[in-house]
Amino acid sequence: MKRFGVFLLILALLAGCGHQVGNGKLSKVGLLVPETVNDQVWGTKGYNGMLKIQSELGAEVYYKEGMDSSKVIEEAIEEFSQKGISLIFGHGNEYAEYFNDLADQYPDIHFVSFNGNAKQKNTTSINFNGYAMGFFGGMVAAHMSKTNSLGVIAAYEWQPEVEGFYDGALYENKQVNVSIQYVGNWDDQKKALDELDFMLENNIDVVYPAGDGFNVPVIEKVKENSKFAIGYVSDQSDLGESTVLTSTVQNVEHLYELVAEQYVSGELKSGNQYYDFQDDVIMMGEFSPLIDKSFVAKLNVLIDEYMRTGKLPNEK
Repeated sequence: MKRFGVFLLILALLAGCGHQVGNGKLSKVGLLVPETVNDQVWGTKGYNGMLKIQSELGAEVYYKEGMDSSKVIEEAIEEFSQKGISLIFGHGNEYAEYFNDLADQYPDIHFVSFNGNAKQKNTTSINFNGYAMGFFGGMVAAHMSKTNSLGVIAAYEWQPEVEGFYDGALYENKQVNVSIQYVGNWDDQKKALDELDFMLENNIDVVYPAGDGFNVPVIEKVKENSKFAIGYVSDQSDLGESTVLTSTVQNVEHLYELVAEQYVSGELKSGNQYYDFQDDVIMMGEFSPLIDKSFVAKLNVLIDEYMRTGKLPNEK
């Protein structure tokens, strides 16, 4: 999902020197996913992004599932090359190194991965700059907590939205405590639910499940226990507007279309590229009616200011 302090800053600076690609047209696009496009979370978002490219740019789209080893990835890329595909998305950070190793063999293909480190002139890694969405999600959580105890169940330590959530929560309420636990995997539902049990036993009343492979079952259990949650990646208000206070949304489908348009226009750079609220790629989801309207209005003003100035409330 699919994301760092100084490291992020260094990568962003390096990205500015990227090589531009594109020839004014895009006829065929390929997608590699590690598992399936029918998981209703990350994989489905990638597939929907391809459909967006198909409908908006008129390109033929192809996808392959179960692309989780060097052998099957190499075979898929060769097949895509034979079909004349010129832009390939690898839907995950694991594809960055595969693409770096194979890019020289396919100079007519541009390779795009997520949240990795692209090193070749025809490779790009697109990254969600998740700190700000986490910050605003943390503000909401702290504002609505009755126990001043919040919990984050994240996949990996490098996720910037985790640090953002922590900082946003403390900005809103200096008295709040934030417990952060890492699953070490995007999809380990059992471990995530075990962490949730521990949090519920320790009086935590707002939980941020920052992993798109386990966030739904976590939110469902939060709902069963009459606590609150902050949704992740998708707008998850449909899981219960009295449970999901808001969501930190990553509009993957729009990002796919945006990257494809940049490719066509020759504006897609190599290296590591970052996308945020200003790109209409990251946004907050629907707010629960339980949140007082004055706070929602204040938060929307802060989001607008961030989009305009690039500065969060704690940076002024």
